[in-house]
Amino acid sequence: MKHYSRRKFMLATGYAATLGAALNPFSAQSQSMPESVRLICGFGVGGAIDIVARRLSERMTGSYAKSVVVDNRVGAGGRIAIETVKSAAPDGNTMLVTPGSMLYIYPHIYKQLRYDPLVDLTPVSQIALVPMAVGVGPSVPESVKSLKDFISWAKANPSKAYFGSGGAGSMPHFVGVMMEQASDTRLTHVPYKGTQAAILDMMGGQIAAATGPEADFMAHLKSGRARLLATSGTQRSKFNPDVATFAEQGMPDLVVQEWFAVFLPPKASSQIIQRAHDAITAAVHDKTTAESLAVLGFTGQTSTPEELTARLKTDLGTWSPIVKSTGFTAD
Repeated sequence: MKHYSRRKFMLATGYAATLGAALNPFSAQSQSMPESVRLICGFGVGGAIDIVARRLSERMTGSYAKSVVVDNRVGAGGRIAIETVKSAAPDGNTMLVTPGSMLYIYPHIYKQLRYDPLVDLTPVSQIALVPMAVGVGPSVPESVKSLKDFISWAKANPSKAYFGSGGAGSMPHFVGVMMEQASDTRLTHVPYKGTQAAILDMMGGQIAAATGPEADFMAHLKSGRARLLATSGTQRSKFNPDVATFAEQGMPDLVVQEWFAVFLPPKASSQIIQRAHDAITAAVHDKTTAESLAVLGFTGQTSTPEELTARLKTDLGTWSPIVKSTGFTAD
């Protein structure tokens, strides 16, 4: 029987382990892969941000963690979700998937906001862009086909001119307020826990109109019970090219686009940030994910953590005068 020295044995077994890892590259990764990761979402199932979060979770399961689940922490216009992530451990197992407006508009409307977006969250990557839209339901006559038509109808029917949004102080809410200001029309705002809830009430005739991400309306347009009147991009949406923009319809200041992004808790390490960023980028640029988001009305777009920080700072400054001009406060 041939005998090996300790050194030869270690070299042989080390080579075997290396060869095994090369033949099965996922073995070492799976050993360190987290069991479960939560993507915290501040809005209800079926809404724009929930849809994006679920596409990410599908792509990241098995590569970033053994299980990646969406945890809908609904309430307070998305603030509960942000506060949940703010207090979570910075271990990469809890992430926030949120519209940017919760971070760059809320600081201007809440005096007692319990988070500082530049301090209490760690930027990872932007993930998608989507324009805003205004739609009307069956309580508005079929003859109303444009913003001008809707404004005329609202002025003639002030007791019926209700519009819903996904929350007081959200970007969709401000789209409605800016629409009021531009047309000198009084519209009554009804806040909901997510845009889908507002759209469903609009389709049921409880309210006349709804404002929200264009993507939130997409699944309902074929029914005929939801009709888009305007979108907020610099150009017409490729998903609804027959719908004129706000700017085309005489509201040049209403050119806004919401971005969605992923954040970690504060004090996450550079290694955890990089690992999360790599996973998010791979998920967004995955062909299947990109195609599924496009069908739903989203444009996938990633960024570096530094680019996301810069965009957040810019939008904080941009929205300050807009919010002040409306006179709206949430407190």
